Amino acid sequence: MKPIDFSDFVEELAAASGRSILPFFRTTLAAEDKSGGGVFDPVTEADKAAEVTLRRLIAGAFPGHGIVGEEFGNEREDAEFVWVLDPIDGTKSFVSGFPLWGTLIGLLRNGRAAYGMMHQPFIGERFFGDGGGAGYRGPHGSRTIRTRPCASLAEATLSTTSPSLIPGDLLPRYRRVEEAARLTRYGYDCYAYCMLASGHIDVVVEAGLKPYDIVALIPIIEGAGGIVTTWTGERAEGGGAIVACGDRRLHAQVLELLAG
Repeated sequence: MKPIDFSDFVEELAAASGRSILPFFRTTLAAEDKSGGGVFDPVTEADKAAEVTLRRLIAGAFPGHGIVGEEFGNEREDAEFVWVLDPIDGTKSFVSGFPLWGTLIGLLRNGRAAYGMMHQPFIGERFFGDGGGAGYRGPHGSRTIRTRPCASLAEATLSTTSPSLIPGDLLPRYRRVEEAARLTRYGYDCYAYCMLASGHIDVVVEAGLKPYDIVALIPIIEGAGGIVTTWTGERAEGGGAIVACGDRRLHAQVLELLAG
């Protein structure tokens, strides 16, 4: 299948979404709880404004493409090309004033993640990949990014956003991985996956993800030499319980511990 280069258009989407979001960051904006009384799941006017902007640009440039978005639902999911959008991944960090959030812009082609970008407009960082390569651009320049070798959990740095987000029936499996890791860090949402792709950490384990939480990150991780799957080793585009590793040897070890 011949690749199609959407990278310039994704750059346009990232810039436009950043202009929609930044006026709201570190202000007194209110956050609505989408959970309906469960674990606090905030959404802000910044999320909504950014997704409206992204949808408008996509519809204008590619009216036949599908869109899957966190805030405003799905359109034409059976199209060859489907954009998968999370305007602010890490909304809890956003409403708390921490810059550990990002806009996720992913593109599926026939159901498989083909291109992705994580854009952090406050810091001015962009991580991007197409499965065959991955790169970074930020205040200190641009470079190709690669995962680092790590064959054993005893030498690995692990990240998860929070163990409280892992359902109770899966939590003991996750704990086996955490107990075997050298170092564990919490609270980074999409940033953790980009740090993995950049060779700074080794494994990310999550559960309960939606497609818009992970699709954009798959081509970045794979392009940097890593692997991302479900806990049972399947493709990760559908979300769910997800594990990403920078080294396939480590991935095999983690899957074994996560197995029921």
